[in-house]
Order: sequence, then C-alpha cells, then structure tokens
Amino acid sequence: MAKKETVSEDNQRLDKWLWAARFYKTRSLAVEAINGGKIHLNKNRVKPSRTIRPDDILTISKPPYQHIITVLGLSKQRRPAPEAQQLYIESEASIEKRADLHEQIKNQPLGFRTDKGRPNKRDRRHIIKFTRKQ
Repeated sequence: MAKKETVSEDNQRLDKWLWAARFYKTRSLAVEAINGGKIHLNKNRVKPSRTIRPDDILTISKPPYQHIITVLGLSKQRRPAPEAQQLYIESEASIEKRADLHEQIKNQPLGFRTDKGRPNKRDRRHIIKFTRKQ
C-alpha cells in the first residue's frame, strides 16, 4: 500500500517548494542541491523532506550568486514565474551583493583565461622531468 503524502496548508516539503518557486527546473535538481549543501534553512543544513513554513529564511547558493530569501507562501503546483515570485521575498543585502558581483563579473576583461588548456611541448617536458625525479 502506497504511503499518501499529506501537505497541510501551513507547511510543505523543501524540495517541492524550491521547484514550485522556480529556483530549480526539476525536483531532482532541487534534491541534488539540498543534498550537496547548497540550501540552508535558518542557517542549518537540511534534508529534502524537511518541511518549511512561511517566515522561514532560506539561503540558496547558486555559484557565483547567493540568494537570502524569506518564505512568504506555499504552493502545491508549479505556477508561472510572476506567481512563483509571490512565494518569497529576497533581502535587500542579498540583492545588493548579487548586483555588485554581477558588475564585477561583467567588468572583467573578455578573453581572459586563468587556465592554459593542454600543456605545450616545453611544459610537457618539464612535467615528465619533474615526475621522473621522484
């Protein structure tokens, strides 16, 4: 006999809420993010089945950005984006921090690469020389 999942009006599973609020495209991506430690509820790491209520504070890390939001409402269904945005409010500090980070990323020079890719012939010889010494 299958266990019937009940959702009362005042709480909801965290993974379902993240999906309904359109932070993640699928519930499985939401579960993966929660298990990976990218989601914190009231500054504590949680499991996907954790129930959330209005006025809970979520910290959602989607590198390089971080959202600090307060849950305003719950939704059993995934609704259009304008309706989903009514489920939460983002803190002013979080909005400012994301905007500053966006400007920094935008102002970085184009074509700048930190990694060089594959080693060239000279680098490869240095690597071989270094590994054989030991």
